Amino acid sequence: MILTFPGGLVSEAENGLKISDVFKNYLPSAYKTAIAARVDGKIAELSDVLTSDCSVAPITFSDEDGKNIYRHTCAHVLAMAVKHIYPTVKLALGPAIENGFYYDFEFKTPISREDFQKIEAEMRKIIKANLPITKKAVPKKEALAVMKSFDEDYKVQIIESMPKNERAVLYRQGDFTELCKGPHLVSTGKIKAFKLTGLAGAYWQGNENNKMLTRIYGTAFDKKSELDAYLARLEEAKKRDHNKLGRELGYFMTDAGIGQGLPILLPKGAKVMQILQRYVEDTEEKQGYRLTKTPYMAKPEFYKAGGYDGYCKDSFFSVKGAKGEDEAFFLRPMTCPFQYAIFNNGLKSYRDLPAKYAETSTLFRDEDSGEMHGLIRLRQFTISEGHIICAPSDVEIEFGKALSMAVDMLKAVGLEDDVTYRFARRGTAAKDKYAGTDKQWAAAEKEMKRILDDFGVVYSETYGEAAFYGPKLDVQMKNVHGKEDTLVTIQLDMCLAERFDMSYVTESGEKARPYIIHRTSMGCYERMLAMLIEKYAGAMPVWLSPTQVRVLSLTDRTGVAAAEIAEKLTNMGFRAEADLRSEKLGYKIRSAGVEKIPYVLVIGDKEAERGTVSVRSRYDEVPKEMTFEDFATKLYYDVKNKVIREK
Repeated sequence: MILTFPGGLVSEAENGLKISDVFKNYLPSAYKTAIAARVDGKIAELSDVLTSDCSVAPITFSDEDGKNIYRHTCAHVLAMAVKHIYPTVKLALGPAIENGFYYDFEFKTPISREDFQKIEAEMRKIIKANLPITKKAVPKKEALAVMKSFDEDYKVQIIESMPKNERAVLYRQGDFTELCKGPHLVSTGKIKAFKLTGLAGAYWQGNENNKMLTRIYGTAFDKKSELDAYLARLEEAKKRDHNKLGRELGYFMTDAGIGQGLPILLPKGAKVMQILQRYVEDTEEKQGYRLTKTPYMAKPEFYKAGGYDGYCKDSFFSVKGAKGEDEAFFLRPMTCPFQYAIFNNGLKSYRDLPAKYAETSTLFRDEDSGEMHGLIRLRQFTISEGHIICAPSDVEIEFGKALSMAVDMLKAVGLEDDVTYRFARRGTAAKDKYAGTDKQWAAAEKEMKRILDDFGVVYSETYGEAAFYGPKLDVQMKNVHGKEDTLVTIQLDMCLAERFDMSYVTESGEKARPYIIHRTSMGCYERMLAMLIEKYAGAMPVWLSPTQVRVLSLTDRTGVAAAEIAEKLTNMGFRAEADLRSEKLGYKIRSAGVEKIPYVLVIGDKEAERGTVSVRSRYDEVPKEMTFEDFATKLYYDVKNKVIREK
C-alpha cells in the first residue's frame, strides 16, 4: 500500500501494519510524540491497522484533538480507579472538555475532595502498570449483557437507546471494561501528568427530573511543567472569581430567603452599575436614540402576536393579581414588543426612519436552578436594550453604527481584547422554531455576512443559535473558569415587522415593512459587572471605581484638613471619602489597598501647612507629594479619558 505523509513524503508499506508501526518504520520523528493519527482526514488510534492506500498524519498533544484523546483516556483511568475503591459505584459518562475532563458517578455514600488523594493514588497505580487499551465492536445484545453483568444501569440505558443494528464499542484496560466510542491512547502508561480539580453535582443527561450524580473534574497534560503552570493559573482564576471576590469586596450579596438568581447589589455594585448605565444612556442619546420606559409585564396575548410565547415559553414568569381577578400577566423577558408598540403609535414615514429606541430594561427569565451563577446568569437582570427600526436600504450603515458603539464601549471598560465574535445562523435543523421563509433567511444571512466582512470583523460561525426572527452577531467572553457567555448581541430581524403590523410610508407614498435591528450597547449590566471584577481582580479602572479617592489624616490635628479635601473632591464630581479613624496610618493604608481604592491621599502636618497632598496609588510604588490642584487635574484626566492602567 502507498502511504502519504505530511510534507508530501510518500512511502510504500506492506498491508496490515498498525499505525504505531507505520510511524516507527516510516516517520520516526512522529513515533515518540504521536498519540493518535489522522487517516484520510479521520481520527484513528495508534493500534488501528492500515490495509489500503491512504494519507497518514500524526496527532500530538499540541493538537486540540490530541488533547481531547489524552484527557478522555484519563477520564477512563479515573473511572477505573473509582471502581476499584468503590466497587458499588455506578458509571455514567466521562468526556473530555476544554482544559480537562470529567466523569459522572452514582455513589452509594457521598464523597468529598478529601477523597481525591486516594483516588489519585489509585490512578497513578493504573498508569504505572501501563495497561494496554483495546477495543472491540460487539452487537448491541452482547454489549447489553456485559453491562448488565456489571450492574451498570446508565450504560444499559445508553445501549438501549442505540439504533437496533448499531454495534457497541467496548474498551478494556486490565480488569476494567467501558462502553465508549473512543478514540483513546494505546495504553494507560502514556499519561504523564494529571490532577483532579473539582467536585460538583450534575443531573443524569442534564435533565433535572433525573437523578443527581457526582461529577469529578480533572485535567491532564503530557508534561508536568505544563500541568503545574495550568494549576497555578487555576488558583489565580479562583482568586478572581467574581462570585467569591465580588462578595468579599462588597459588590453584591445573596439571601436564600429571597431566592436563587436574585442577587442584591450592595452600594459598591450599585454605584458601578449606575456609572455604566449613565455612560451608556448618555452615549446612546448622542447617537440619536430616544429613551423609553415600558411596563415590566403584559398580557400573554401581547407576546403571542409576535411568536414570543413559543420562543420564550420556558422563560416566562406568570403573575396574577391578589384580588382574585382571572386576568394573568407575563413578566417581560425582553423589551422588543413594547418598543414596537411605540413605533406603531402614529403613522410613520420614511422621514421618521431610522427610529431608534433605547431603554435600561429590567427583565425576568425563569432560568433553571442549575444554570445560576453569581451575577452571570440570573432570573432578574438589567440590560441596555434597544431597537433600530429602519428602511432595508439603511441596514448596513445602522448595523455598523450599532457595532461601532458596542466596540467603543468595550474599549472604554478595557475588554476589547478579551472578546470574540460569533455569527449565529439558523442552520437546517429544527426550522419550525424559526419565523420567516427560507428565502428571507438566506437573504438576511447573506446580508449580515457581507456587513461583517465589510467591517473586517473576525468571527466564527455557528448554526442553530440564531434568534427566532433572524441571524445575530454575539460578542462572547469567557469567565475565569473558561465558561463562555454573551456580553453584547446585535440581531437582524426581517420577520417581526410583519407580525406586529409595523410599516412606514415610502417616498413614493407606498406602505413598506421596515427592518429591525435588535441590539445591546453593553448587554446585561450584572454580567458586565461580573466580568469586570474578574478582569481587574476587583481593582476597577479609576473612572469605574466606587470610591476613587480616600483621604487619610495622619494625626487628629489634620482630620479637619482631610475632611475638607474629601469634600472638595466630592463637590468637583469625584467619588471621595475621608478616613478619620483613630487608627495607625499603616492600617488605614492597608485597608484602602484591600478595598482596591485607586488613590489614597495622606494629610499630615507638613502637607496641611504646605497645602499639598501625599499621593499613594495602585500604579506607583513610591508616594508622591503634589499640590491639590495638580492631583485634581490628574484625576480629572483619568476619569474624563477613561484611562485604563495596569494594576
